[in-house]
Amino acid sequence: MHKQNNWVALNTIWIKECTRFLRIWIQTLVPPAITMSLYFVIFGNLIGDRIGQMGGFTYIEFIVPGLIMMSVITNSYSNVSSSFFSAKFQRNIEEMMVAPVPTWVIIAGFVGGGVARAMLIGIIVTLVSLFFVNVQFHHIGVIVLTVLLTSILFATAGLINAIFAKSFDDISVVPTFVLTPLTYLGGVFYSLSLLPEFWQIVSKANPIVYMVNGFRYGFLGVSDVDIAVSLSVLVVFNIVLFTLATYLLKTGRGIRS
Repeated sequence: MHKQNNWVALNTIWIKECTRFLRIWIQTLVPPAITMSLYFVIFGNLIGDRIGQMGGFTYIEFIVPGLIMMSVITNSYSNVSSSFFSAKFQRNIEEMMVAPVPTWVIIAGFVGGGVARAMLIGIIVTLVSLFFVNVQFHHIGVIVLTVLLTSILFATAGLINAIFAKSFDDISVVPTFVLTPLTYLGGVFYSLSLLPEFWQIVSKANPIVYMVNGFRYGFLGVSDVDIAVSLSVLVVFNIVLFTLATYLLKTGRGIRS
């Protein structure tokens, strides 16, 4: 009975989260497609020819996986951070907290909504990229696993951000001052092999490097880091963030006041 109730609760939260971003699809699904199209035109067609090849591929082929991953990271994070904070701001998150539902079900429901949006955005951006380049698929399994782990990771991170946030302005602090710099310095537009040895070592402290390169390996078969290391980093970060999110919700941090 408990398992059935948990499944009903999880399914309900997940459907609510999906309905939320699908209802305003013009604001949630269309802008990433337009933004990525501009990246493809400017960095791929206009600048790419002057840069030449990178890693044995044309520049636009090289950056496509990184651009798709960038859109996945941004949307999985923003979807959960805004949704959970809205629930906290409207005080209806308290109803979930007092319901006979395990904490992991609440987290999984919100994170599942972020993952759904990220996966949908990833598919849309991939389809858009077909107008600019012939997309290759070296290893479908690595592509799916990497994008799934990445979207779960940043959806959970978005939930943690929302737990600590005290105003809607706080929601934009982490994406602006942390997420964006790490993403642009995560090897989306360049190979780490172009950097001096010292900065290559520094760059490997950036977790997004492993996500981008793991995803790039799935498409092109090339990576600046070992694919096993990339997947291991993703798994470890997911465990740490999920554990932290569970602890914060169980203790009522940022919710009880």
